[in-house]
Amino acid sequence: SGEGRALLETDELIFRGDFRVKVLLKDISDVTAKGSTLTLTWPGGKLTLTLGDAAAAWAKAITSPKTVIEKLGVKPGLPVVIVGRFETDFRTAIMNALGVKPGVRPVPGCDLVFVLLVHENDVEKLAELMPAIAPDGGIWAVYPRGRKDLSEDTVRAAGRAAGLVDIKVVRISEKHGALKLVI
Repeated sequence: SGEGRALLETDELIFRGDFRVKVLLKDISDVTAKGSTLTLTWPGGKLTLTLGDAAAAWAKAITSPKTVIEKLGVKPGLPVVIVGRFETDFRTAIMNALGVKPGVRPVPGCDLVFVLLVHENDVEKLAELMPAIAPDGGIWAVYPRGRKDLSEDTVRAAGRAAGLVDIKVVRISEKHGALKLVI
């Protein structure tokens, strides 16, 4: 036992403190929330965390995880634009969630603008896309994972330089990550 910090990530639960534990969510065979404690069972053993009021929410997030599209906030009826040559599966998932084809040209009033950043200088598109988002909308800057010249940090810096603030990070796939930028 010991004190530390627990993190619930997309694919794993991590505990860092007096000791360290990493549990892949796919390996968890049992999840129980009782009061303020969350207990996980997996082939590596049993882990009990005291999380306070968050225990039940974590149990639900582990047993019924959100899809990537849900994490991105795509819902029927939202004005959404996709800028760039995204993979067909991603475009189809967006279209299915919206119930209609997303736009391809940024126009003012979009709730979400997805932009695919492929080259280092593509980050300049962020400032150009800012007028397209509604005051409470956002730009999802999708970048390749594992590149130093076009990383989460470089996208965040370019967003800040354009007057945007990052509020959320989502792993889209093994190949791509996304950073949500807002006014």
